[in-house]
Amino acid sequence: MGLEAVIREIQEKGRKEAEEVRKETRADVEEILRDAQTKAAGIKMAAEEEADRTATHIINQEVSAANLVVKRQVLNAQKTLLDQVYSASLAAVGDLPAEFHKKALTELLKKVAGEIKEGIVHANERDTPVVKEIISGQKTLSGYTVGAPVEIPGGIIVESTDGELKIDYSYRTFLDEIWESGLKDASDILFT
Repeated sequence: MGLEAVIREIQEKGRKEAEEVRKETRADVEEILRDAQTKAAGIKMAAEEEADRTATHIINQEVSAANLVVKRQVLNAQKTLLDQVYSASLAAVGDLPAEFHKKALTELLKKVAGEIKEGIVHANERDTPVVKEIISGQKTLSGYTVGAPVEIPGGIIVESTDGELKIDYSYRTFLDEIWESGLKDASDILFT
């Protein structure tokens, strides 16, 4: 065999080995690319899921915050309305006829006489003459004097002569008691 034949044989063998190495390299490259694409797809899917979870969480927080704001506004509106009803009720009682006030003051003075034997009776400016008339007209109230007018919508405030006891029978006090006990019922009627 000649030298040329040996060179051709070596070249041929080298080409075959090079071709084999190229095939193996292409296979390795393709496998690496497939793995990279699979990992990239997994990362992309995980990122999308996380973005969806985050978006859902943010939306839920915003909805909750909006609901809270609306609820607060509704409660504030209800409180404003209840305050208006309270004020209107107090004004309505104050606007009742003089006969009502005279009868109410008489009953309140009788009631206080069972608790304080002697004292000073305070009423608003409108009711002070009526209180004087009631006290002067009933012997059971002879231990009472009329004090300076006070800023109340009606009723009386009585303090014992020794100053140790004070009883508030003003209309506001009675309305407050009724209001406290009936607030839930009134709220249910107005707002349901």
